[in-house]
Amino acid sequence: MATKTYTPLQIANWFLANIGREAGDLITHLKLQKLVYYAQAWSLAGRGTPLFDEDFQAWAHGPVVPSVFRAFRDHGMAPIPAPASVPRLDEETVELLTEILDVYGEHSAKKLETLTHRERPWKDARGDLPAEARSESVIPKAAMQSYYSELSRKLNAN
Repeated sequence: MATKTYTPLQIANWFLANIGREAGDLITHLKLQKLVYYAQAWSLAGRGTPLFDEDFQAWAHGPVVPSVFRAFRDHGMAPIPAPASVPRLDEETVELLTEILDVYGEHSAKKLETLTHRERPWKDARGDLPAEARSESVIPKAAMQSYYSELSRKLNAN
């Protein structure tokens, strides 16, 4: 089991480097945040360890990790270009991120936003806030691990 942790930016840059650009796939900031979120969620559920230490916050458009927001906010809603270099990650992490990209990468940013809005970790962290209200409420890693572990058990039971 891998114990190495990375930074959220390393995980984001891996997705940016590995999206199927030759097939015409693009990645926006909104979509990137959701891919990084699902990578963290499924690492917690499947491996029992986080990919990185920084917490997600329950923003209006879904989970956001602030350091990734700061790094890419200047792109707005435009596609983000590939990074100058691809981060070196351990094999187990690359396998996880490849699976996340295979499962979630085909969906639009808006579809991924809708998906996170239906899931308990984001909803619980938001509480009763209005849909467009600003929030910096943390989505606890324990809540993510619990929810996605339960989801994994349900999926594997079918």
